[in-house]
Amino acid sequence: MTIKRIQVGDRMSQAVVHGNVCYTAGQVAQGAPGASAADQTKDILASIDGLLAEAGTDKTKLISATIWLADMGDFAEMNAVWDAWVSPGNTPGRACVESKLAMPQFTVEIRVEAAVD
Repeated sequence: MTIKRIQVGDRMSQAVVHGNVCYTAGQVAQGAPGASAADQTKDILASIDGLLAEAGTDKTKLISATIWLADMGDFAEMNAVWDAWVSPGNTPGRACVESKLAMPQFTVEIRVEAAVD
């Protein structure tokens, strides 16, 4: 079985497709560092849309999602953006936890897994 790596870097690939599943790396708001949780979430979800497209899939095929928040006080703000983005009737299994993130300018990190046809 082949493995397809997307946006390969020295440390990690931004997504990996193995079999019929795309696994993304944790995505942070590269286009909105230091912005609000809502703006960071929008930026991250746009990146995820791009990675999924490059893998040959989309958000209607999400299997699972993990969301890390630097402050659980941002939960409602992040969820407002997430709820507007996620495909109705195709919501993934999801976990959301508070965690110290690697860089203080990022307050949201999201990774997903999606089926690939």
